[in-house]
Amino acid sequence: MLYANESQTLNVTTKQQYQGLLERVVFSTLIGMPCCLCLFINGTMLFTLRSKAVFRETSRYILLYNLLFADTVLLGLTQLMYIMAVCRIFPTYPVCGVLAMLALLANEISPLTLVVMCLERYVAVCYPLRHATIITVRNTAIAIIVVWAFSSLNVLIRVLLLLNFLFDQPQSLQMTDVCSSISVLLGPMSDIFDKAYTGFVFLSAGVAVTCSYVGVMVAARSASTDKASAHKARNTVLLHLMQLGLTLLSTMHGPIIVSLSTILQRLIIVRIKNILYVFIYILPRCLSSLIYGLRDQTIRPVLMYYLCCRLSHLSKYI
Repeated sequence: MLYANESQTLNVTTKQQYQGLLERVVFSTLIGMPCCLCLFINGTMLFTLRSKAVFRETSRYILLYNLLFADTVLLGLTQLMYIMAVCRIFPTYPVCGVLAMLALLANEISPLTLVVMCLERYVAVCYPLRHATIITVRNTAIAIIVVWAFSSLNVLIRVLLLLNFLFDQPQSLQMTDVCSSISVLLGPMSDIFDKAYTGFVFLSAGVAVTCSYVGVMVAARSASTDKASAHKARNTVLLHLMQLGLTLLSTMHGPIIVSLSTILQRLIIVRIKNILYVFIYILPRCLSSLIYGLRDQTIRPVLMYYLCCRLSHLSKYI
């Protein structure tokens, strides 16, 4: 009887392990394939934006390059951390801290760049005569530097809070859990700062983009404004607003998971994290290339040319 019970327990344990392994393989395949596809499209889009002088010397294309660069870096880093989690690779806190902070930096760049892109469209519609003097390549570069500096300051503060916690409460540098942005939020001060900064970015970016949209709407009804240009700018700002909403959801990813972890089981939390990873991280970063690459009449033919060329080269090696 004892042998039968042990055998039954062993069979149940083996079945659970097999189901867990099968679930990890299925999830990693379903998530990894679209992520690799997005990385391929984003990489082609980045190459496209550096291939022509008109893209390198136009402010909105420079801002688009900055947005896509941050999105591509974030996709690569999050996919790397996801593969490490699936393979049960637990790095040290310094290694995880570097990966998480770089991903956090790239994640903060996207919404701030979208705000600058909305303001650029607002100036183009509401102040068309001054657009060429206000939105120059030099001013665009300054705006990008400010965006990166502000985001880097946020990351620096988080690093200092992390180091302060590790020095105050010494512990093993080897992690016992998967590497993620949540796992390096150690101590109450890090959690408070994360919520405060997330709320500030969410509110300020939302207000800036909404005001730009309202300004473009008002200008579109003005008799002195080019109706076609204003209508196109209004749709562009509306797309910025929708994408900003999806992007800002990624800044809410950490607080959502932390809140759910207190009431749900770990297995359910892992499944929710996988679903949120697809819809909050991968999907918005894929939409950037598709929306701006296919809508823009200047980018579309060049992008399609390079995509077709690269796909034809890949097909020769398959």
